[in-house]
Amino acid sequence: MDEKKIIRKLSGVGIFGNVFLAAFKLFAGIFGSSGAMVSDAVHSLSDVFATFIAYIGVRLSRQAEDDEHPYGHERLECVASLTLGLILAGTGIGIGYAGVMNLAHPENIEIPTILPLIAAVVSIVVKEAMFWYTMHYAKKMDSAAFRADAWHHRSDALSSIGSFIGIGLAKLGFPFMDPIAGLLICLLILKVAYDIARDAISKMLDTSCDKSTEALIRSFIEDQEGVIKIDLLRTRQFGNKIYIDLEIAVKRDSSLIEAHEIAENVHESVEKKFPSVKHIMIHVNPAEE
Repeated sequence: MDEKKIIRKLSGVGIFGNVFLAAFKLFAGIFGSSGAMVSDAVHSLSDVFATFIAYIGVRLSRQAEDDEHPYGHERLECVASLTLGLILAGTGIGIGYAGVMNLAHPENIEIPTILPLIAAVVSIVVKEAMFWYTMHYAKKMDSAAFRADAWHHRSDALSSIGSFIGIGLAKLGFPFMDPIAGLLICLLILKVAYDIARDAISKMLDTSCDKSTEALIRSFIEDQEGVIKIDLLRTRQFGNKIYIDLEIAVKRDSSLIEAHEIAENVHESVEKKFPSVKHIMIHVNPAEE
């Protein structure tokens, strides 16, 4: 399937799915007397904005290089991911505040009906399905923004589990468990928001790849014909892409043409073997005697 069609399809599923869930959970929370379910509905509503931002971020990051941006636009996807993290954090704080206010005024807490429990079950099933669906295509496109959006769906599914437990205990005679469930949802959302924002900031700061990825790249290069050893290997993440600075040692008596062919082979082989590597800059050194 064409990448643009995948992006539109993912965004459509995310937006319409979340609009439906937000409306259903808000209805269930209000008419079923459950503050936890209202908080869960707000979380789903934030997912609508999150998916829209992910869509914009991915579309912009896929633009071709131009004179002003010779290295491309991949970092715009990191900006989208960071924005998602901030939206998620704001949602979590709002939910936590509502939970604290309800606990501070226990006389206002009502016993929920069966309706919010049904809404919680529907939300868990739908959001978990949306997580796997979005994550499948996020990995296929190597998209940080849609990965963040997928985890946004998963956090909503987990918050619905918290709602289900809190509402269930409230119906069993522990009404204070409904706002406590809201507080647990708040903590869960803040944790996911922190992870998403940290990953986005890391990729915007030219952070090197993880050690396992660098080890794979190093091992692959060392196995290439003509490469005696690696003198220097540096990696940096540029959005969802990787740039490499490399110095290799070749035989001292190699001609310029031979050394160039070795470097060209390494260049093409690495970019073919590792699709996330956008460019590798290679310097050739004469090997020691």
